[in-house]
Amino acid sequence: MAFDVYDDYEQGERVQQWLRKNGVSIAVGIGLGLALIFGWQQWKSHRANHEQAAAGEYSALQLAVAQSRTNEIDMRTETLLKDYSDTAWSVFAAGERAQRNLLAGQFDKAAGDLDWAKAHAKDSTLKALVSFRGAQLKYAQGKPQEAIAALDGMDGKTFVALSQELRGDALVKLGRPDDARKAYQAAIAAMGDSAPQRGVVQTKLDDLAVAGKQGA
Repeated sequence: MAFDVYDDYEQGERVQQWLRKNGVSIAVGIGLGLALIFGWQQWKSHRANHEQAAAGEYSALQLAVAQSRTNEIDMRTETLLKDYSDTAWSVFAAGERAQRNLLAGQFDKAAGDLDWAKAHAKDSTLKALVSFRGAQLKYAQGKPQEAIAALDGMDGKTFVALSQELRGDALVKLGRPDDARKAYQAAIAAMGDSAPQRGVVQTKLDDLAVAGKQGA
């Protein structure tokens, strides 16, 4: 029994000596670990608040667009691109400004917006959206073959209805009605029965049929 007690005492002394030698480093390690955990939690909270603020700014932008408040549209778009460039909302804003510039015939500005969006798109869906906007720009510039090339570079599983409709439009411009018909049919197949654009694509498809009969 005495031997056992001595062992316990000796082991206790050794543990205390080890703690005296290494206690500071252990405390520092624990402190760093807690700091990292706290910092990570703080970062996640900041990130969530940042994303929420960006979403709110984008929502306000959409309202301004709906009400045609030009100055506010420009201001909120710039805010998203400047203060929230690390979020998907900024890419949406840049792509939509590109679309507005495209419709206004300001192709250089639209191309600049798309270059910015491409540089900041971080996932495949956003990249596909930017590629689609780029294809729209090429088509608007009277470059249907380049529009098709841009569409070919997209992820085939994203924006199928939109990309197939645009592909059909480009193929019509290139004088390839049979290929255009297939593209329009693919666009309709990818849409829901109640999709607003379904009737538009069906009309394009019907026009091809009429043109085919007239040319026969």
